Amino acid sequence: MSEYQYYEFAAIDRPLTRAEMAELRAVSTRADITPSGFRNHYEWGDLKADPADWMRRYFDAFIYTANWCSCQWMLRLPRSTFRKAELQAFAAQPSLAIDAIDEHWIVVWSLDDSEDDDRFAMDDGSGWMHRLAPMRDELLRGDLRPLYLGWLAAASIDALEDDALEPAPPPGLADLSAAQQALVEFLAIDPDLLAAAAAASPVASQQDDDLEDWLAQWPPQEMAAVLTRLAQGQGQAAERQVRAHHAAWLKTRRPQASPNAMRRSLAQLRQEAAAASVIRQQRESRERAAQEAEQRRLREAHLRQLMTDAKARWAAADAQAQRGSASGYEQAVGILAELADGYALTATRKAFDLELRRLLVRHAKRGALLRRLSKAGLWAG
Repeated sequence: MSEYQYYEFAAIDRPLTRAEMAELRAVSTRADITPSGFRNHYEWGDLKADPADWMRRYFDAFIYTANWCSCQWMLRLPRSTFRKAELQAFAAQPSLAIDAIDEHWIVVWSLDDSEDDDRFAMDDGSGWMHRLAPMRDELLRGDLRPLYLGWLAAASIDALEDDALEPAPPPGLADLSAAQQALVEFLAIDPDLLAAAAAASPVASQQDDDLEDWLAQWPPQEMAAVLTRLAQGQGQAAERQVRAHHAAWLKTRRPQASPNAMRRSLAQLRQEAAAASVIRQQRESRERAAQEAEQRRLREAHLRQLMTDAKARWAAADAQAQRGSASGYEQAVGILAELADGYALTATRKAFDLELRRLLVRHAKRGALLRRLSKAGLWAG
């Protein structure tokens, strides 16, 4: 298998200019470049640019996957979204890195050398941006769960010491959004560690998104600025301003982790994860047993229905055998295998063997059929 790398960048807060698109085209002649992003994949090659530099200059989101089990998710956020102390509490190399540039934060979630060697072997990378992109709006609204998941990813790969203290668990870890669930999958976070973390996470209350309250608190001069931009044909800039103001308002209403919450050491978290693992395995065992019971019920119902017209099934097997072809023999054996199960359920194997001998009187010279029947355990010769 050749090397495969997938790169995708998204421009969210503002579209790329023609000049910027030309700069990107100079780097890659075959990439898919639009005002909203850049996409390309490489085999036996690489992007001739630094993704972090492009994030500083052009983009708000970046996804990278490689078929040697490495991946990266990067977001650019306004500096006003978080205080430095809020972000640094979650930083954990190599899984979550945070950098300050000009008026933005660059937040990077990474995973290298996953234990699942096949996780990106059949994944071309193109679906991850769509799944993870909503996380940016969640962070803009003050949701700290994606940051906590970054710290937990470092714990999942044993990159932290046992005495490392977890960040205060944010509300809602037991009820992750779809984008956050995708991040758990993307970073291969230990589900038992996540369950242990969620056990100490407050329940997230539903945010009261009352637009009348929001508008009542919006200074008239800022509203006037938005209307001015709309009148001047700057619709996209006006929309960004409205969305940013709304996100900031929602952030003030979002429940935060208690500052007095007890922070566990990673060793304690792992002990709780071991207990969570036992509970998970018991639950999965019950679910498997229920699924197997349902499959048996459906199978038995199918076989009982089949046996209501067993004569027609024997005739169908006979017709397939008479074709004298490999596919015909395979079809015949499949029908006979179902009949054998049907007789075992509703009659006896002896009755099936008797009917099979009657059938094979007409096909005794079809060696290929007999060999298939013998291999399937239906005929002893």
